[in-house]
Amino acid sequence: MKKEKIFNIATFVFFILTLIGAGYVFLNKGEVNAGYAVIPSVFCIIFAQCSIAERKKNKK
Repeated sequence: MKKEKIFNIATFVFFILTLIGAGYVFLNKGEVNAGYAVIPSVFCIIFAQCSIAERKKNKK
């Protein structure tokens, strides 16, 4: 349960960073690197999948 909670918090943090990065890219009319939004979104997906795997592991 504790790992799942940590993964959920990390997912939320990286989701917020993704939104901030996307806003930064849009405010600069796409002239900056899209990596400001893509990299946090990749980590968001990774932590979300870790949370799902941990939840399934705890059910058994």
